[in-house]
Amino acid sequence: MGWKVLVAPASFKGSLSALEAGEAIRRGFARAVPLAVVRVVPLADGGEGTVEALCRAVGGQMRTATVTGPLGSETVQARWAILSGGLAVIEMAQASGLPLVKPERRDPMATTTAGTGELIREALAAGCRSVLVGLGGSATVDGGLGAMRALGAGFLDEQGRPVPPGGRGLLHLHRIDPTGLDPRLSGVSFTVLADVDNPLTGPDGAARVFGPQKGADPDAVVALDRGLANLARVAARDLGSPNLATLPGGGAAGGLGLALVAFLGARIVSGIDYVMEATGLAEQMAWADIVVTGEGQLDGQSRHGKACSGVARLAGAVGRPVVAIVGAVVGENEAVQVLGLDAVLPVPTGPVSLVQAMAGATGYLEAAGARLARLLLTGGRLAEP
Repeated sequence: MGWKVLVAPASFKGSLSALEAGEAIRRGFARAVPLAVVRVVPLADGGEGTVEALCRAVGGQMRTATVTGPLGSETVQARWAILSGGLAVIEMAQASGLPLVKPERRDPMATTTAGTGELIREALAAGCRSVLVGLGGSATVDGGLGAMRALGAGFLDEQGRPVPPGGRGLLHLHRIDPTGLDPRLSGVSFTVLADVDNPLTGPDGAARVFGPQKGADPDAVVALDRGLANLARVAARDLGSPNLATLPGGGAAGGLGLALVAFLGARIVSGIDYVMEATGLAEQMAWADIVVTGEGQLDGQSRHGKACSGVARLAGAVGRPVVAIVGAVVGENEAVQVLGLDAVLPVPTGPVSLVQAMAGATGYLEAAGARLARLLLTGGRLAEP
């Protein structure tokens, strides 16, 4: 069968990049149906893989910087890029991401976005006047205090002392002093690529929805939500900005979305929509007979701006069937009905541990690609008169 197949996945966090995942699916599909023409377009939604996806799509120069890691006590090597035309792309997951912290050390009361602010300084030093900041995959719920502090802002308690780093500092925050912000920020435009549209606080906010996966226990979740609400109030008073607690996307990356808007005048856009447009995905879909997307897990948060949701929406608009190959799925029927997918193919097929699944991700995705191809062959035979 001479099918034209578009494979457009996001990364499988902690195991494969979007390109690696796409190539694995392509190999499996091609093994089962050698006559198929398979194109791979790596995607990202603002989280892990955003820098690579945009640099690959439009061309640019990759750079590496040594910055403060999410624990604050160590440094990490973070990649960022300057795209053609001088546009900087920063991926907060590179500096402040959850995979950078071992599970037993995850604690959003302490983790910091300082390294992300340091990456912004790198872009300023390079003379960039427009900056994209990809949010997603964070280890933090500090409301962006670490990043803004790295850019020169002051966060003070009632006694005029600097508040502690991490989410804990939100509870002590009494006053914001923006006078020390880096003067190079003047005239620089910032665009936030958000992987979710959650607000800062409340039932769908940064603490309650994402805090537990970052290591927050129930008491910490309550404290973080209260601290983020305090940040919104203080920012409204001291920065002259409206109360941004309900801003869609303000809760992305543990509230960093709000900080970038309040301090730097950033605008928040859908990360997956931005990347799909940059990669020309609609035109690629028009060429294809079927679209295959994928990411690590589909769950209740997928509809809030994740990659598979965006790909399914675009595929529906251009009238192409779309299948998601995923590492895990929570509520398969909901994923199909709510996201607009035609089918979901979880991998692996048998019971394995998360460690085993991640270690064998390449093989599992190749097998899934081949399995999908064989299912399509079977469907084609059933459709024959």
